[in-house]
Amino acid sequence: MDEPTVLVVDDEPTVTEVVSLYLKRAGYDVVVADDGEAALEILEQQSPDLVVLDLILPDVGGLEITRWLRARGDIPIIMLTARRDETDRVLGLELGADDYVVKPFSPQELVSRVKAVLRRTYGRSAAKSQEPLEVANLRIDPQTRVVELDGEEVSLTAKEFDLLWELARHPRRVFNRDQLLELVWGMSEYIDPSTVTVHVHRLREKIEAEPSAPRYIQTVWGVGYKFEP
Repeated sequence: MDEPTVLVVDDEPTVTEVVSLYLKRAGYDVVVADDGEAALEILEQQSPDLVVLDLILPDVGGLEITRWLRARGDIPIIMLTARRDETDRVLGLELGADDYVVKPFSPQELVSRVKAVLRRTYGRSAAKSQEPLEVANLRIDPQTRVVELDGEEVSLTAKEFDLLWELARHPRRVFNRDQLLELVWGMSEYIDPSTVTVHVHRLREKIEAEPSAPRYIQTVWGVGYKFEP
């Protein structure tokens, strides 16, 4: 089987050289782009298994590339950010990035994150073999990643779908926020647990007839959330 291909996008040659070296040592094929335009040209021609993407680029920015990727598919994205970029980092995660690493970072840590994100991605691919879930007027199809409410498609972000799927495929099981962070984002110590609360709120706005009195995604006070079939 071919080794996974990682596209590394950063305008700092030292970063791309070191990251490429460590990824190649870990067994990955590596493609490098030193700006956003070059990255988009590569992505028009090929589909890497994962993109390591600097948020701050001299032309087309990392957030714009994230939007571009998410409009076309689910290629995993790990963002490289500076500590001062917290707002952009949160926005990147909301747009569908899978993880982030703060500069300066350990190359070994980045390789570990790449491995973890790809494991989760392959897990999502395995989920596509599962049958759709239908509960009352709600239908969740893991193969097409489409959610329908009363027969009408509901527009969800990648993370909103993943969160709903994890809850729905374990009906009545109560998850705390750290567990959901691990299942959906693959981490618990790097993201504020309030991220889960925000995503639950957005899901309720989209699939619940009365978001303030949810039928499907229910709060278990002092613990977390569960899906009520």
